[in-house]
Amino acid sequence: MIKGKKTGHTRSFMKRFGTGLAGGVLGGILAFGGAYVITDQNTPDAAPSTTDSAPNTTKVSNITYNVKSDTTKAVEKAQDAVVSVINLQKKQEQVNPFGGLFGTNDSEADTSQDASGELETNSEGSGVIYKKEGGEAFIVTNNHVVSGSDALEVLFNDGTTVEAELVGSDTFTDLAVLKINSEKVTTVAEFGDSDKINVGEPAIAIGSPLGTEYASSVTQGIISAKDRSITSEKDGELISINAIQTDAAINPGNSGGALVNAAGQVIGINSIKIASSNNGVSAEGMGFAIPSNDVVSIINQLEKDGKVIRPALGVSMYDLTTISSDQREKILNLKKDVTKGVVVLEVTPATPAEKAGLEKYDVIVEMDGQPIESSSDLQSVLYKKQVGDKVDLTFYRGSDKKTVEVELTITQSALRTNE
Repeated sequence: MIKGKKTGHTRSFMKRFGTGLAGGVLGGILAFGGAYVITDQNTPDAAPSTTDSAPNTTKVSNITYNVKSDTTKAVEKAQDAVVSVINLQKKQEQVNPFGGLFGTNDSEADTSQDASGELETNSEGSGVIYKKEGGEAFIVTNNHVVSGSDALEVLFNDGTTVEAELVGSDTFTDLAVLKINSEKVTTVAEFGDSDKINVGEPAIAIGSPLGTEYASSVTQGIISAKDRSITSEKDGELISINAIQTDAAINPGNSGGALVNAAGQVIGINSIKIASSNNGVSAEGMGFAIPSNDVVSIINQLEKDGKVIRPALGVSMYDLTTISSDQREKILNLKKDVTKGVVVLEVTPATPAEKAGLEKYDVIVEMDGQPIESSSDLQSVLYKKQVGDKVDLTFYRGSDKKTVEVELTITQSALRTNE
């Protein structure tokens, strides 16, 4: 925990605890007072009772019943393994907006800036404790939850906050792994098989919507669809996930939290919500989670290497759609009907691309039978392959269409695109 800092959630937690304590004391006083009145009526000096029962008043039923369901059991199994993740960053310097208008000298101006390096909460998300080993515990969350952090904290359900260390992260799949001291860890999540989920089955989202103030919130819906291809871009980096779609309410702050099945198993890590379409039409109930089988594959690599090692072609590229039709015909010598693909701008020596015979100005249109319309399409297909895999690459060289086999032997963390 960062010294001298108290999170908003901790204060809220203590406030709620204080309120609950006051309510408990007040309840005790009322109960005790009632007992005193009844006892007092039985003393010799008390006036005789004229009725056999108290006046007709509204009361709370004392009949109890079991409200346990598959949902509550699933939540009980997984909830304590879901934590809040707090992204701390250094305070930005605050320059005096009046500058030297009123004769402020440099030394006075320095006092208006925060040069202490003090950390403050930049953003808050969720995470899932999935392993406890020795004195350490491991947490999976989204990469965008921890991106840009100068320090990280993890908040448990009981209000305890501990420091966290970033083990590794992967922008492409939007996943990250954190490590904490395991002393306070009581529950570890169990991953279910996301390949076996069914559309229409119950889905439970657990996390911290809108931040730690609403930590451990639970929402329920169903699995709306499987195998949704979601591609987006953040800070120039491509994010591409093969996602589970759910209508369980997912809001900012739920990122990195758990999507749980009826057995209390984590079947996905909540990542993205669609609020509106490209044409501005608003949407409701469209949340997406990274399937657990994909999560397990990535976090094992992040634990081992701190990053995900992927193959690369060894080319720099440019999207064909950004090139004018005149340039396509006169410079690339393409047919008029070839309008989508990626143009090879440079081939790096001793790479799979060079060995396969690719040249400058070749236009890639397919990889392993999947259409390539942009550099992000190529990256999405390529990053699902492993080093050593062989793929069929289809491209145009002028008006000639060719297909070559490429062995992916180069290991790079990313392609260079649009250079």
